[in-house]
Amino acid sequence: MINSSKDFSSQEQPKKDFVAKKLPEEETIENTLRPKSLDEFIGQKKLKKNLRVFIAAAKKRGDSLDHSLFYGSHGLGKTTISYIIAHELGAEIKTTSGPALEKVGDLASILTNLEDKGVLFIDELHRIPRAVEEILYPAMEEYALDIVVGKGPSAKVLRLDLPEFTLVGATTRPSLLSPPLRDRFGLSYQLDFYNNNDISKIIKRSAKILGVKLEKGTADDLAKRSRFTPRVANRLLRRVRDFTQVKEDGKVKKSTIMKTMEMLEVDDKGLNQLDRKILSTIIKEFSGGPVGIKNLAVAIGEHVSTIEEMYEPYLIRLNFLQRTSRGRMATKKAYDHLGYKSIF
Repeated sequence: MINSSKDFSSQEQPKKDFVAKKLPEEETIENTLRPKSLDEFIGQKKLKKNLRVFIAAAKKRGDSLDHSLFYGSHGLGKTTISYIIAHELGAEIKTTSGPALEKVGDLASILTNLEDKGVLFIDELHRIPRAVEEILYPAMEEYALDIVVGKGPSAKVLRLDLPEFTLVGATTRPSLLSPPLRDRFGLSYQLDFYNNNDISKIIKRSAKILGVKLEKGTADDLAKRSRFTPRVANRLLRRVRDFTQVKEDGKVKKSTIMKTMEMLEVDDKGLNQLDRKILSTIIKEFSGGPVGIKNLAVAIGEHVSTIEEMYEPYLIRLNFLQRTSRGRMATKKAYDHLGYKSIF
C-alpha cells in the first residue's frame, strides 16, 4: 500500500527520468531497425506462434493481454517484443526500468496515467525495489492501488481503480525475481540465442533499411561474428557501414568485413578482446582451471556480474568454457582456438 495523502490520478504524466535514456542518434537508429510487427520479426518462431494466438484471443474478447514476462541474455529482442505486443494490440506503450522506479510514487504515477488496455514495459524487472514491487501485486491482479491516507489511528485505506493494462517485464536474471511477482505473469518465455541463418536475415533487413549494399555472402560472414545476437549483428553492421564510407566505396565486400573486424578486434568466432582475455587468463594463469569466478574477475579486472551476464553465456554456447562445482574451466576447443598447446 502507498502511504500518501495525494491522489496519484491527478498527477501529470510520468517524467522522462523514468525511461532509460539513450543517445539521440543511438535511439533513432534502434527505433529505425526495430521490427514493428510479428510479421517483420525474424527468429523466435515458437514465441511468435504463441503470441499470435494469445493476442488474437485477447482482442476478440476485448480484454487486455495477460501480463507477460520475457527473459534471456542481452540483445535478444525483449524490448522489441514489448513494442510489437503494443503494436499488435493497437495499444499505447509506456516504458521504464527497474532502477528508475526508486519510490512507490514513481510507479503509482505511471500506472494511474496508463490508457485503458495500454501496455507498461519494465526493463530490468529484477532490479525493482521491494517496496515498489509490492504495489504491483494488486495492480496486476485487481487493477487497483491501495493508498493510505493520514497517519496513526485515523489513517484510512483508499482503493484507487486503475485502467486495465498489460505489464510486460524483461529481465536477464529471472532467478532474482521474487516468487510472488513471477507467479503473477500469465505468460512467461525465454528468448534463446538465434541461429546464424536468422541473424543473416536480420543483417540483410537492417542493411536494406540503412541503405548498405552487401556483396553476396557478406551477411553470412558478419552473422558468424555476431554472437547469435541481433543487437550485436546490427552494431557490427553499422561499424562496417562506417568503415565502407570512410575507407571504401560501393558494396560491402568480404575484405571489408575482415578489415573492420580486425579494427574492432573481433575474430572469426565473434570473440572480442575480453572474451579472449577471460579464456587466456584461465589457461595461462590458472592452468586451464577450475578457477572461482571471483578470482577470475580480480585477475582480469572485471566485475563478476559482467562476466556472468555479458561473456559467459556465449563462451559456454561455443563450448569454450565450462562451469563446474569447483569453478570455471577452459575446454579443448578454447585451447585450439587461441593456439595454446592442449593439455587434453
